Amino acid sequence: MEQVRVVVQTSDPMSHVGLSSFLGSRRELTVVDGAEDRPDVVVFSTDHLSSDVMARLRQTATDIGKPTVLMTGDLGEAPLLTVVECHVVAILPKKTATGTQLVDSVLAAADGNGVMPRDVLGKLLRRVEVLQREVLAPNGLNASGLQPREVDVLRLIADGWDTEEIAQELRYSERTVKNVIYNMTARLHLRNRAHAVAYALRAGVI
Repeated sequence: MEQVRVVVQTSDPMSHVGLSSFLGSRRELTVVDGAEDRPDVVVFSTDHLSSDVMARLRQTATDIGKPTVLMTGDLGEAPLLTVVECHVVAILPKKTATGTQLVDSVLAAADGNGVMPRDVLGKLLRRVEVLQREVLAPNGLNASGLQPREVDVLRLIADGWDTEEIAQELRYSERTVKNVIYNMTARLHLRNRAHAVAYALRAGVI
């Protein structure tokens, strides 16, 4: 079995030593130093998600950009959506998490899965609902960043329809269809129609 490469980030040196030693002792894992060692997963441990820690978490997401397992003593009023934007896919209570839970969470993160406590997941879903209702919906967007008519166009492109056929089906002009595609790809930094379809598929909207 190929080992999962893990980089450890902590808010204090002793936690770093302890976590690195434990994770490095597991045959499924190997501990690396940083982004230059191409880690698969970040383990980030902190007692509290203070503003300084959040800044470091954001920097880690920028520098490494890999799924993150967050161990924390207290989430408090942490901005959960921001935490998720920092590539956090698993959250474990620092005081009660077992070694097995930590390793399982690291392996789940490496496989593209997530592990969230039930109460945290509930809070996160409620905040996503508020975001959808109060921010995205009034601007004609959904969580994917796509407008309803963009989804309609992409669904037809995915079915193999050309611009003329799409215009006839949706009762748009061909220029409108082209503008929809151009504005969408420019806004979301997509390379072409195929990339846009792939983006929509991954977002689960078509």
